[in-house]
Amino acid sequence: MTTFDEKLVSVLGKKSADALESGLGLTTVGDLLRHYPRRYDERGELTEIKGLELGEHATVQARVKSARQRRMKSRSGELLEAVITDGSSDLHLVFFGRGSRTVERELLPGREAMFAGKVGMFNGKLQLAHPDYQVLDERDDGSVADFAGAFIPVYPAAQGIQSWNVSNCVEQVLALWDGVAEDPLPAELRAERGLVDLEKALRDIHRPDGWAAITVAQQRLKWDEAMAVQLALAQRRRSATARPAPACPPRPGLVRDAFDDRLPFELTAGQREVGERVSADLSAEQPMNRLLQGEVGSGKAQPLDALVLTPGGFVAMGDLRVGDEVITRDGTPTEVTGVFPQGEREVFRVVLSDGKAVECDLEHLWATHDGEVRTLREIRDDLLRDDGPSRWRLPMVVAPDVDCVELAPVKERHELLQGLLGTGGACDGVDVVFRTESENLAEYVSELAESLGGTGVVGYGYERHEVLVRLPEEFPPFRDALDRTAPPVRYIERVEFVGVKPVQCISVDHPSRLYVTDHFVVTHNTMVALRAMLQVVDAGRQAAMLAPTEVLAAQHARSLRELLGDLGQAGELGGAEHATRVTLLTGSMPTAQRKKALLEIVTGEAGVVVGTHALIQDKVEFHDLGLVVVDEQHRFGVEQRAALSGRAGGSTPHVLVMTATPIPRTVAMTVYGDLEVSALRELPQGRSPISTSVVPMAEKPAWLDRAWQRIREEVDKGHQVYVVCPRIGDGEAEDPSGDEPPKDDTSDRRPPLAVVDVAQRLAEGPLRGLRVDVLHGRMPSDDKDAVMRAFAGNEIQVLVATTVVEVGVNVPNATVMVIMDADRFGVSQLHQLRGRVGRGSAPGLCLLVTEMPEGTATMARLRAVESTLDGFELAQLDLELRREGDILGAAQSGTRSGLKMLSLLRDEDVIAEARVVATQVVDTDPELAAHPGLASLVAGLLDEERAEYLEKA
Repeated sequence: MTTFDEKLVSVLGKKSADALESGLGLTTVGDLLRHYPRRYDERGELTEIKGLELGEHATVQARVKSARQRRMKSRSGELLEAVITDGSSDLHLVFFGRGSRTVERELLPGREAMFAGKVGMFNGKLQLAHPDYQVLDERDDGSVADFAGAFIPVYPAAQGIQSWNVSNCVEQVLALWDGVAEDPLPAELRAERGLVDLEKALRDIHRPDGWAAITVAQQRLKWDEAMAVQLALAQRRRSATARPAPACPPRPGLVRDAFDDRLPFELTAGQREVGERVSADLSAEQPMNRLLQGEVGSGKAQPLDALVLTPGGFVAMGDLRVGDEVITRDGTPTEVTGVFPQGEREVFRVVLSDGKAVECDLEHLWATHDGEVRTLREIRDDLLRDDGPSRWRLPMVVAPDVDCVELAPVKERHELLQGLLGTGGACDGVDVVFRTESENLAEYVSELAESLGGTGVVGYGYERHEVLVRLPEEFPPFRDALDRTAPPVRYIERVEFVGVKPVQCISVDHPSRLYVTDHFVVTHNTMVALRAMLQVVDAGRQAAMLAPTEVLAAQHARSLRELLGDLGQAGELGGAEHATRVTLLTGSMPTAQRKKALLEIVTGEAGVVVGTHALIQDKVEFHDLGLVVVDEQHRFGVEQRAALSGRAGGSTPHVLVMTATPIPRTVAMTVYGDLEVSALRELPQGRSPISTSVVPMAEKPAWLDRAWQRIREEVDKGHQVYVVCPRIGDGEAEDPSGDEPPKDDTSDRRPPLAVVDVAQRLAEGPLRGLRVDVLHGRMPSDDKDAVMRAFAGNEIQVLVATTVVEVGVNVPNATVMVIMDADRFGVSQLHQLRGRVGRGSAPGLCLLVTEMPEGTATMARLRAVESTLDGFELAQLDLELRREGDILGAAQSGTRSGLKMLSLLRDEDVIAEARVVATQVVDTDPELAAHPGLASLVAGLLDEERAEYLEKA
């Protein structure tokens, strides 16, 4: 009798069983039958080649386009070069040695075959080197039908065992398999959901007689996996009450209240809402497990009496509130999303060539004639360097210069109208048509036109409104009636110091960003996390913040201490009455500092502990850990987070994980029921724009030369640059030459570029004369801090680094991020890395350098990153490209998913329904004692290692 638990060796023999075990990890009949086809090919329908991924083991059905035998150039022997096609894209094949003559006789042009091998790259083109193949159209003995039939099931394969080998093994097993003794899903559930029994589903998934049979089988098998996961999660949620979390309700009059009273800005609506949810979670004994998504925002500082243009006229900066509308430089209205009083700061007067003057601080942003956005600091410094006439021209009237329609002089009203028409107006004979989404702005333009003796007829639409403007001859609608690109007539003459005045920042949700600057204000994730930690500290417990790198941990510790001031100086001279202490612990700290930090942690003297993986070590003991905050949670394995969570003695600490870029496993675990999600999305626009471009080195090598030239241009402007490489390296292997791949590989792809080598090449080559330095994780802690301080102080112009700069590094003056071998990074990493630029007033530029050819899945991923800055959209993209990751194991990528049929993207409805059913079952039968079939389903799909992982998650 052949059952699920039967060893494959007894059914297939040692040779096949060993191949399945070593290549795919399959050892039993059940393992093989749960190894489902990844797709089905039909005879005559070819596989899409452009979707292949470099490095994957692929099986493709394609037509032979050409095959040519020739002698190798660099060594003796022959090779066969072949090209196969799917009708639109080509894939190159190469076969070595004497056997290539046999291949040439079989792979005749026009023949279709199945090809299997590892996708490599040679001379910039994707190829399979010495692939296995099976011709489909020349065999008459019926053996093709053994693995094909009406459909050709294509299985996940590996080196040494191809898809058709797996198919043959499945065929043998199905012939001997005795079926399922008892279906694990209850009959009533199958009837209610219209699911077929398990035996039919498994037979049809491997040997279907049509697409309908495949669909029905897939639906049943998805339910098996969804129920296994949801039952395990439901049991986990139920058992959580057995080990409660420490309740940490707010306590008035202590550190958090004192901190809130001192905030120099208002919390955003999103921060208040999320903060209330987190506070409620912390107050309960149910362990919090919440994911917080968002990015850091910032504001634009102007004096309180500075006038800001709104759809209703000009309003003083100090009178603006969240929800008010302002007009951006492109003439469109947008809402104020945050208001941040900044206290008193130095204010300067900008004197213009027409005699007007505008006051603002040095971080105030100006749109200039060159189409860029610059801070007053940049303009002032340039004026001080250059004694000649000012080159800083203004393309349009700046809002704070003028007063409202009723009070402004005619000249100023005309200039304002010209500026607005220049953003949204088009000539129509003698008239100008101005289009806008704002009804108030349309009416404002009309009023301006009529105040000058002209007409402004407003046509109201559903989403957009039009104003037909006609002006007297002495008032041309544009600065030059014939040439709207003519240089404006106003210059910035000089910048004068006024004195210290109260200033305020606002942030707006608009791509123009001219109401946003580089003044760094901690107003997003970090603020929510800090307030949560202070609530725990007020309850007499400790909070730990886990950061992925020492650079980020040190920055968090400094930032928290600066924010807390004397509230973070417990036991120190000048500390506040109800103060706490922030303690940093990293792996490379000197012994004396480390011992002091460990003592502060174990005694409870440290209320807030910040550290890296060092916090997970057994030597670290907490006095009473109540909250764990994990920053950039995708950088930590579940086991690492679980180790820290287990330090709370008899209770389970609350957990708050934070990320600006959700990754596939995060998104998947959220939907599968592991995490509650909160998102802060209204402030990511509080940053300067970042443009991203792919630099295809193989196809356009001149573009890389231009990239280094662009870096020089940015440095000449006083800015700084990051260059990121995949590895540290002590040297780089030489690129293979000639046209044959190296003997020990199937690809001529060189090793990843290394920081040490790239820094030397740049310093001696295209960036000669610039101050270039390196940063990587193996450097001593003091050296890393010294480099970061030097970079922050503009002593280093080009920093060549590994992904140690991926998160948390804040240098607003850095404007360019060059990512070498960008194809070797994931979507989330690329998004995080480019977030290091565009943090200041000047726009950011991210260059993704790659040798990948167009048309590959890898290049498609890079192009997608190039096309959007939305981290949530990129998380979805990453999910589509890499799948969910191993939901039931430690793997973060989608290549070894324990769930082989269930997809987060396609099966959210199945997951949601299974969650409801599983919760009902576990509520009545926590141990599944009355449901042995379901218990066996969980045990079958969740082995001991994965079950343990799920418990830790």
